[in-house]
This record gives sequence, structure tokens and C-alpha cells, in this order.
Amino acid sequence: MNAWGTKPVSELIGYMQSAMPPSNRGGLGEKAYVDVAAFILQANGATSGSQPLQANAAPTIGAIAAGKNESPAPARAETPNATVRQQLTPGRGLTISGQLKTYAPVTDAMLRNPNPGDWLMIRRNYQAWSYSPLAQINAGNVKNLRLVWEWAMNEGGAANEPTPIVHDGIIFLANTGNIVQAIDGRTGDLIWENRIGPDSTGAIGAMRSLALYQDKIFMATTDARLLALDARTGKLVWQTALADPAKGYTNTSGPIVIHGKIIQGLSGCDQYKTDGCFISAYDPETGKQLWKFDTVARENQPGGDTWGKLPDLLRAGGDTWITGSYDPDLNLTYWGVAQAKPWMRATRGSGSANALYTSSTLALSPDTGKLAWYFQHVGGETLDLDEVFERVLVDSDGRKLVFTIGKPGILWKLDRTTGKYLAHKQTLFENVFDQFDETTGHPGYRADILEQQTGQWVQACPSTEGGHNWQAMSYHPATSQLIIPLSQSCMEMKGRVVDFKEGSGGTAADRRFFEMPGSNGNIGKLAAYDVKTMKENWSIQQRAPFLTAVLSTAGGVAFVGDLDRTFHAVDVKTGKELWRTRLGTAVQGFPVSFSIDGRQYIAVTTGMGGGSPRQVPLTIAPEIHHPFSGNSLYVFALPDTQ
Repeated sequence: MNAWGTKPVSELIGYMQSAMPPSNRGGLGEKAYVDVAAFILQANGATSGSQPLQANAAPTIGAIAAGKNESPAPARAETPNATVRQQLTPGRGLTISGQLKTYAPVTDAMLRNPNPGDWLMIRRNYQAWSYSPLAQINAGNVKNLRLVWEWAMNEGGAANEPTPIVHDGIIFLANTGNIVQAIDGRTGDLIWENRIGPDSTGAIGAMRSLALYQDKIFMATTDARLLALDARTGKLVWQTALADPAKGYTNTSGPIVIHGKIIQGLSGCDQYKTDGCFISAYDPETGKQLWKFDTVARENQPGGDTWGKLPDLLRAGGDTWITGSYDPDLNLTYWGVAQAKPWMRATRGSGSANALYTSSTLALSPDTGKLAWYFQHVGGETLDLDEVFERVLVDSDGRKLVFTIGKPGILWKLDRTTGKYLAHKQTLFENVFDQFDETTGHPGYRADILEQQTGQWVQACPSTEGGHNWQAMSYHPATSQLIIPLSQSCMEMKGRVVDFKEGSGGTAADRRFFEMPGSNGNIGKLAAYDVKTMKENWSIQQRAPFLTAVLSTAGGVAFVGDLDRTFHAVDVKTGKELWRTRLGTAVQGFPVSFSIDGRQYIAVTTGMGGGSPRQVPLTIAPEIHHPFSGNSLYVFALPDTQ
């Protein structure tokens, strides 16, 4: 119920068909999978209906099975202007009381130019570099890293993929179940804890980050709320509803604070409903909404004619589930937008329509939400190979650049002032596009992909694992290169028929996964690319996929973790492995570096869950075993004598 409550029954059946049993995926026949799904629903509180369960059943699992120990959903009332005012779900609140002895309020100047020893936001700086200027740990001594302390985190409640946020030696940590903790970075002692709730969540991914500003911590919860906590004590200051969770809305990535505004994306936009996904800004003192930008162009808006004949009700998708970046000089914030839903054109009935602003890079004014420019990487995306991930801002040869890479594994290079296409680089085997326009960079699909029909399998490389997924790349300025975690797998996808009515839609496709040709069975790839030439400088490949963002440092070291419980340190110049250690379970999240009293630390989390980056290896590399628990934070440093 935690992972699947907001998803349609048909998606559960499709997942079982694509993944089970491992020795004969999809081989049991449709009736067997439907029967298994019916058993699971019944075991979670569902009662018999008047009609037999069908493989294309559109209702959400949560609407059929409330779960044996789940309380009813909170009551809600809608106002005439459709402003969301649902009852805010209570949690247990402040379960550990404490207070920071000292806390310097986080200013706009700090966010623009963070202290080298702090890690104040996801990917550390506005430019999304995932880079630390600390150099005490370097390529020569990293082999001496030792575990300083470990903190066991909350188990369950979806995926564990957080960024430890660090200010003045205090770690602010988001746990699954919408829990926030303040921890002494030197000792690992807990200072305060707020169990905001709800403990149970339908989001497939947990909060990937928090945001700090002035004396507050800002968090977007998995039930689509935004709230502020007092950073010193963890006490709730205010909370506001972003969208209605009863309609499937959720969050999986945290906010970014720009010019005194909290800017937040939104997820859970796959079902048909009269409203849609958006990016929005809020007042940090009150939580009042200041502006919003619709990521799915409505019929009466600019770009509204790019959805073909589909009415607003049938325009789904456009999630923004990865936090944006920001250029203070241009005063523009850059966001990726996910694909249109359902996944396949044949299912959603959009034909060749581009479906703005899906699979695009958006450049927005953080002050007004006004669109400065957009670049659509793939018009009318049709295989769940979207481009929603990090936008990395780099200045090179006097030009302002923005780089991004999505599930197709195409590294894009754009002018971030104008959005002009400059170059692209294929980072691994890809066969969905058979042409690229030399001027615009826009790709063209293979003919059989364009001619797809529901109920027919379409082959594609990469799979929905990516290419590249949420695990962020790192920009290392001294070597002018992007170090990118990649995954190598392929799939077949088959679209299902959906009812064109409110509450239907969803992803509506079945998948089967395979090893990628030419990969020699290696799912994981870590590679470095020159930002000027786009040339691949080095790469390493291994059987286990990499499940963390990359952290690079001024010490010439890049850190990354994998599914097989291994945390690696490699030389940024060559990719040579310098150090490794085995942790309790799969290494997953956003590694960070910070310093206290002149000592540099490296922190990384382990965890479970996370959609295709976990599901695909489960089917094509079942020999990789790890415990199915073990959410933890690990902190490393050199011995005191070094």
C-alpha cells in the first residue's frame, strides 16, 4: 500500500507480467497474473465486486484496498474556485525535543556563495555541481578513509534517497515517512526529531532534499504539502497544501530557495483530472502561494495547441520531480519536465503532437514564474524515456551553458541564456532515435515506434531504468568534465487501452527488460565527459548499477555507490578506483562532503526502493543480493593523525 496505493490496478498487473517469475517473465498467461493481483488486493482489505477483475482495471489500488491497518483517508472539501483545502494529515510531531546551541541564519548571500564546509541544498550549489571545494581528502590519502559513525534511519515508507543537508556542523536529514532529524555531524548524536507524517505514503520515492533559509527548514511531504520547521528546535512553524493527495498528487524532491521564495515542483500527475502539474513559489514566512507555472499547456494557454485534439482532462504528465537549478546572474531557474502520460502515444491518443511542456528544459523567472524560454528535447515522448533530471550550469569559453541528460542517455548542451541547442552526445547504446536535426538537435523516432499500436510490443534501448535517472552527475571544475552515473539495459514496452475519463490514465504500459547489447552484462557505467568537446575522457563499467549521485571534490576524488553495497572512490582524471568499502545494504542517495573544525567528512546513505533503477536490475541481475532493510547514514573521515 505504501508504494502502490495511488497506482492503478492495471499497473500492478503489468509489473508482475514484466518481472515474474524471473525464469519465465510474462509466461503464466494473463489470467494467472490477474488472479495473483486479486489475491493481493483481497489480502489488503478489498472485497468482491460485481464484475471479474480485468487486466486493464483503471481504479487505483488505494480505492479498492485500504490496507488492513490503514485508517480512512482524511476528509476534504473543495471550494468553488478549486483551491485545495484538504485536511492536513497529522503526524506524531516533535518526538525528540532539543535545541541547537548555535545556528547562523542562512542568507541569500550564503546560498549564492556557500561556505566550503557546508552543504546547504541539493547538489550543494545553485549551479547543481554536486562538487565540494574541500581538498583534505585527496587522491593520495583517500585509501585511509575510515567510518566515523553510522546512524540508522527510518525503515519502510517508500524509497530512501536523501541529501544530508549540512550547516555549521549540523546535519538535517530527511527520512522515509516524512521524518526530519537534526544530528551532530561530529558525533552522530540526535538533537531533535519531528515525525511530520504521514508515516505511510503512496510515493515511490522519498524526499531527496530539504531547503534551508533564514531560521527555517522547508520540506515538501509525500502527501503534497509544503511546511516550515524552526531549524533550531524542529517545531512546526506553518504548513500549506500544494495540491490534493486524494487526486494522486505527491512529492519526491525538495524545494529550492531563490530570492526569498520557496520554489517547488510536483509529482503524481499521471491520472486524468481537470487540473494538472505545475511549478510554484511560496512566501517563506507564511506559506502563501506567490505564483505557479503549468507544466502541461492547457487549451487556452500558449502551447495549448501542441496536444492535438486532447481536452484538458486528458492531458496528463508533466511532473517536475527533480529540484531545479539557478543562475543568479541571469536570474533564471532551470527545471526539467517529465514525459506525457500515459507513456505511449497510441494509448494516450495524442498522435504526433509534441505535448508541451513535457520532456523539456524550462527557464523561468524565479520572481514571477514567467517563461523565458523552453527547449523540448523529445516532442511527444512515447517510451517513458523522459528528460526531467538535473540541469547543471557551467560557464565555458565565455559562454553560459546548461547540461542535462535523461533516460535516453543523450547528454544535451544548450545555451542557458537563449535555450539554443549547441550539441549532444550519445553516452551509451541507444536505438530509439534514428536521426537528429543538425540545427535544432531534435531527434526523430524509428518508424516502428511512430507506428505503434496498443497491445503490441515495441523494443527500445535504453529501458526505463535509463540511460540516466535521478542519480545526479557532478561537474568537476578543475578538469572541466561532467562525471555521470549511467545504466545499461533494454526493454520491450506494450501500451494498454485506457478509458478516457477522470481518474483513468496512469502509465498504462507493460514492460519486459533485457541486457543491453555490447554491455557484456555490465549494467553500471560511470563516465566523464569534457564540457567543451563532449568527448568521453574515461569510463568504468561493472555488473551492479550505480545508485547514488556522484560527488566530486577539489581533492581530485569522485565518490559513488552501487546496488551491490559498495561505496567507491575514483580518480577524477582517470576513473581509477582508489578506495572502496562495503556497507549494510544498497548504497543509494546523494553523497555529500562537509567539514567541522578543519576536518573533512564524507557522508552517504543506504536504502531501499526507487522504481525502475531498482526493478530492472532485480529482473536482469537477480544474482546481486542485498538485505531488504538497512536505511542508514554513514559518515567517513581520515584518521585524526592525518
